[in-house]
Amino acid sequence: HPSYYHRNSIQQLELSQRKAALIVPAFETLHYRLTFPKSKAELLSMLDMGSLYTFRYHVWPKGHAPTDYAKWRTATVPYRVAWQPDFEPYVVVRRDCPRYDQRFVGFGWNKVSHIMELDAQEYELLVLPNAFMIHMPHAPSFDISKFRLSAGYRGCLQTLREEFHQDLSRRYGAAALKYLTAERSL
Repeated sequence: HPSYYHRNSIQQLELSQRKAALIVPAFETLHYRLTFPKSKAELLSMLDMGSLYTFRYHVWPKGHAPTDYAKWRTATVPYRVAWQPDFEPYVVVRRDCPRYDQRFVGFGWNKVSHIMELDAQEYELLVLPNAFMIHMPHAPSFDISKFRLSAGYRGCLQTLREEFHQDLSRRYGAAALKYLTAERSL
């Protein structure tokens, strides 16, 4: 049972005493009807058969690539991964972690900025070896449509990103330079 597994992981990893974000590897299906896998072995079989994919593999692979799905396939214990630009995993964190930045409502950069801030605060990014989630297909959101169709929307998001970087620099000093450098080299 997923919630039992997460509770167990939280206790074993002593999450109440350490700054860690537990990453739940994300997958997706293009099928509207899917029998949810009962185990990691079953999920891997579905992945190999092509009825599942790693999340956003076709459109935005770098959003979840740092999860290191190749390592996850055989992992039996949680493993640490490093922050990379545009990383936006689904995470389990303590309630007292930094909040999502409210500038990023709608589509774009809410999870990316959150993970960046967790990394700036030296949270460990730990991938859970037996957890997974599956994104089901649905109609595109109103906000993603606005993002795709409106240069103004994209321009506003860029301005908010720049503000966010300035705020990180003020709060974390030189340690925050890696985020700006990474952004500029993309």
